[in-house]
Amino acid sequence: MTSLRFREDGSFRVLQMADVQDGPDVQKDTIRLIREAIRKADPDLVVFTGDQIRGYDPAYIDTFLRRRGEEPGARVRVVTEVEAKLRGIKRHAESQSAAQSAAQPAEPTMDELMDQTRDKVRRTFAGFLGPVIEANVPFAATYGNHDFQCGILADEQDDIYREFPGCLNPEDSLEPGTFALPIESSDGSGRVAMSVMMVNSGDYAADTDAASERENDAQYPAYVVNSRGLDLADSDGYGTPTPEALEWLGAVQDELGARNGDGKPVPAIAFQHIPPQEFYDCLKEVPAWTPNAVEGARSHAGHCYVLNHEVCRPGSRLGEAIGCADENVGEVAALTAAGGYFALFCGHDHKNAFVGHVHGIDLGYAPTCGFECYGPKSRYRGIRLFEFHESNPAGYVTRMLTWGELVGRYSSNEVRVWFEDHCITGAISARNELRRPQVFAVLAGAVSLGFVAIIKSLMKSAR
Repeated sequence: MTSLRFREDGSFRVLQMADVQDGPDVQKDTIRLIREAIRKADPDLVVFTGDQIRGYDPAYIDTFLRRRGEEPGARVRVVTEVEAKLRGIKRHAESQSAAQSAAQPAEPTMDELMDQTRDKVRRTFAGFLGPVIEANVPFAATYGNHDFQCGILADEQDDIYREFPGCLNPEDSLEPGTFALPIESSDGSGRVAMSVMMVNSGDYAADTDAASERENDAQYPAYVVNSRGLDLADSDGYGTPTPEALEWLGAVQDELGARNGDGKPVPAIAFQHIPPQEFYDCLKEVPAWTPNAVEGARSHAGHCYVLNHEVCRPGSRLGEAIGCADENVGEVAALTAAGGYFALFCGHDHKNAFVGHVHGIDLGYAPTCGFECYGPKSRYRGIRLFEFHESNPAGYVTRMLTWGELVGRYSSNEVRVWFEDHCITGAISARNELRRPQVFAVLAGAVSLGFVAIIKSLMKSAR
C-alpha cells in the first residue's frame, strides 16, 4: 500500500468529497467539479465520506435494497418507479412477462442481474474517480446509508474500489470503511506525525424486536407513497458506528503510539458519513419565526436552530436539519477519551457546510459535491480542502472549494438544481422554505398581487 508522508515543507493536503450520490453515468458537472478542485488544491489524499452510490437510482431497480437483509428489488420506492418509467427503464419482472408473451429468450436470472449491478457500480466509481486517478492522487472511501441500496454491500464495494489505482482501503480493516491512514513525518524516519481515520457510521438503525418490525412493516405503504418525505418512517432512524468501531478508535491510537515508540496518541482527524448528535451543539435554538432557521429532525423535531457563531468558524453554512441517529452511542466521548483526535468531519446533510468547536473537538461538514441529488444552489456545492502542517496538525486550515469559485455561478442544468434546492417533502421542509427571506418575499408578493386582483375584480363587478 502507498505510504502517506508530509511534504518536505511540512504540509499535507486532503480533499473531502461528500455525497457524490450518482448512478452509472455520473453527471459531467460532478466530474468537472472534482477535476477543478484537484487542479486547484494539488492534494496529497482524497477521502470520500459516503453515499458515493445513488442506491435508489432506477439503474438498480432490480437489485434495490430498502434495508440490508431484504430480497433484492422487493420494496422499490414509488418515486424510483416513476423515474424509471420516465427514463424508459423496465423492471426485470415486467420485461420478463413481455418476453414470455412474445416468445422471446428468458430474461436474466437474479445472479446475472447482480453481476450487471456490479458492472454499473464499477462504471459509477470509474466516473467520479477518473479525475483522481488522472492526477495520480491516492484515495480512500467509507460508506453512507445509500451505498448498499444498489444491492452490492460494502464488503464487495471495497473489493471493487481496490480494482482502481491509488485506492488505500485495506483488505484487513476492522470492517469495510473503518481504517487508519497514518501520515509519516517529512524527514523519512517513519514516525507517524498524524493520522486520517475513516469510520463506517452505519446506515439505518436495526429493529430491536419482532413487534417493532411488524410496526415498521405496517408503515411501509406510507413510505412508498411518500418515500422522500418518509425516508425513515419504516425504520428506527439512522445508524451509528458499531461498538467494535468505537472501541477501535482508542485501540488504533494505542497501536500508533506503540509504532512511534512513545505510547502517545497521534494527532488525528476522523471522517465518516452520518453525524453524531453533538453536531446540534454547534447550533442554538431560536423562535420558529427566525429568518433562515431550520427545524430539527426526529429526536430534535419541533425545535428550530441557527448556527452558533460563537463556536462556528467564519464561512459556515446551515441549510438543513442535522440528520443524526436517534441514539447517542458516545462516539464523540470516545474520540476525546482516546486522545489525539482534534476533528470529526461528515457528509450526509447535503446543504450543510459548517465547522464548529464543541466538547474539545472540531465538528464539521462538507456539502454534496454531486449534481444528481438534492442540495444547495450550484455555486455552494463543493469539496472541502484541508491543509495540515506536521508541526501542528490540529492547527489546520480548511475551506470550501465551490462550484461558484472554480467554475461559475450556474451549472449546466440550473433548473433541476433550483428544484433540488427548494424541494418540499413535507410540513417541516415547507416551513423551512418559508423562513428563507427571499422565498417568503416572493410568496408574499404573489399573495398581495392576487389580493389586489380580487379587489379590482370585485370593484368592477359592483359598478
